[in-house]
Amino acid sequence: MELRKDPITRSWVITGDDVPDSTPRPEAFCQFCPNSPVAAQLVSNMPGISGGPWSARAVVHPAPLYHVEGEPTRRGDGIYDRMSAVGAHEVLIENVRHDRQLWNASDAEIEQFLLLVAHRIQDLKRDARFKYVSIFKNYGVNAGQEFEHPNSQLTATTFVPRRVLYELRAARDYFKAKERCVFCDIISQELRQNQRVIEVRGDFIALCPYAPRAPYETWILPRIHDAAFERFGLARPASMLDFGALLRRTLQRIRTLTGEFHLVLHTSPNSLFRSKSLEYWKTIDDDYHWHIEILPLIAGKAKSYTFKEVYYSPVTSETAVKRLRGATIEG
Repeated sequence: MELRKDPITRSWVITGDDVPDSTPRPEAFCQFCPNSPVAAQLVSNMPGISGGPWSARAVVHPAPLYHVEGEPTRRGDGIYDRMSAVGAHEVLIENVRHDRQLWNASDAEIEQFLLLVAHRIQDLKRDARFKYVSIFKNYGVNAGQEFEHPNSQLTATTFVPRRVLYELRAARDYFKAKERCVFCDIISQELRQNQRVIEVRGDFIALCPYAPRAPYETWILPRIHDAAFERFGLARPASMLDFGALLRRTLQRIRTLTGEFHLVLHTSPNSLFRSKSLEYWKTIDDDYHWHIEILPLIAGKAKSYTFKEVYYSPVTSETAVKRLRGATIEG
């Protein structure tokens, strides 16, 4: 696997030729349950609650797209840029129980998972190679769900994903013009108009954005300004109880419409090692605002929208051309 940069959109794509017979097969056991005969490669544990051996944990993805070892070694290929797929790829197991998803778990269980997320982001940002840590959950066959056990996934990359770069640029430009955080202004207006607010709980708000990319797109934001989720969560661990409760209730609402969705946490890039060429990190603590975005997949309404933070192609362009040229066609 390697990373290639699109010179037009400037987005990085992870690509590599697919392996024959790589389709996942049903297993007789869940590899993430405590009694699994195959031990996952443990990264981090949260202590158990209610007598459980653990409450949430991070393990290395069984088939990671990114590998921690090595350096990115960015290099040119004519007009193109490429680099090694250096990074981290983890499965964040949300609950010790196989049947406890984020929408039917207890608030205390969700709190432990959220604190695990904060700890993992904080830990990976200590690595100067990693520019961004993505947290996402794909639920449902059409959303790309990989495992049955309640889980989200984490990727630490040597670049900032394109969607986040768009947000960083827009937030920086807004702050430069008005000396205010655009997300804070959105929250203030939505609370004032009360037309798109789903629910407010403690220091958090769930709302439908003014210009949604998908039917029933939902955001959850803190009403207290902070650019970094991990900093906010670890400084205010008690607030994760309210955040978890609002997340649970929001997902319950969405599941009355559809059982499939994409969920992603948008937090600040790695500002411990600031870019020497980009300006996004200079005012990041003032202009950016962490939040969660949820994009439901609604049957019959999902026309062309897709959710992609980092595109992934299991076939290189060169191999694709060979197969297309060799394809049997009419005329």
